[in-house]
Amino acid sequence: MSEDVVIEVRDLASRYGDTTILEDISFQVNAGEIFVILGGSGSGKTTLLKSMIGLLRPYEGQVFIEGRDLFRATETEREEILKTFGVLFQGAALFSSMTLAENVALPIREHTDLPLEAVDLIVRLKLYMVGLNGFEEHMPSELSGGMRKRAGLARAMALDPDILFFDEPSAGLDPVTSASLDHLILRLRATLNTTMVVVTHELPSIFTIADRAIMLDSRKKTIIAEGTPEELRDSSDNPWVRDFFMRRSHQAQATE
Repeated sequence: MSEDVVIEVRDLASRYGDTTILEDISFQVNAGEIFVILGGSGSGKTTLLKSMIGLLRPYEGQVFIEGRDLFRATETEREEILKTFGVLFQGAALFSSMTLAENVALPIREHTDLPLEAVDLIVRLKLYMVGLNGFEEHMPSELSGGMRKRAGLARAMALDPDILFFDEPSAGLDPVTSASLDHLILRLRATLNTTMVVVTHELPSIFTIADRAIMLDSRKKTIIAEGTPEELRDSSDNPWVRDFFMRRSHQAQATE
C-alpha cells in the first residue's frame, strides 16, 4: 500500500443470511482526503461503513486501516487500530443521561490514564473546535439537532484520531444548519489534516466537501462509479449515476 493510502478496502463482500448486499468492493482512501460514499436506499452504504469501522465482519475481503488488517489483527492490535479513528453516527449517539462534557470525556477516560484536569482541558478544547464552548454542562436534550451533531463530532475527535467517519451527518438538519456543518467539516480538515469518510446522499454537501466519491448500486451490489463529484455528474456514461446527480427517476427520463 502506498504511504499516501490510509484506508484500503479489498475485495469486500457482505451478506445477511443468504442475501448478498455487497460484492467485489475495492477502493482506497488517501491521507487528508474527504472521501464520500454515495448510493440510493438499500445500496449498502451503511453496511460498507460498518465494515470499515469494525462493527460488521465482511463475508469476504479485507479492510486495512493505515496498513493494518482490521479483521485479522489480534485483540491488542485491533484496540490500537480503533483508536486511530472516530465516528459520528447518524443520530450523534450521545448518552442522554450525560452532559456534553461527560459525553466527550468518555472515550478519553476509557482509553487513557490522563488526570482529570487534563481530560477537562481536552474536552473544553474539542467543544470549542466545534463551536460549543460554554455548553459543557448542557444535556443533549437541551440542544438543537445541529448542536447534537457537533457534540457528537467533538466526542469523535476526543482521542485526536487520524481518520473520521461520518454516517449521514446532514440527516434531519435544515439546509442552513447542514451547510454550517459542511463548512465545519472543511475547516477541521484544513486545520487538522484529518482523513474523512462520509456517507451521504445530500447533493449540496457532496459538492461542498467531497474530494472524491464512489457510488454503490443496489442492483449491481458493487461500485458503479468513482471520481470527483463533477466527473460523476458531467462525464459518467452510467445512466443511474447521471440520474442520481440530476435527481431524476428512470420513469421521468423515459418520458422526456
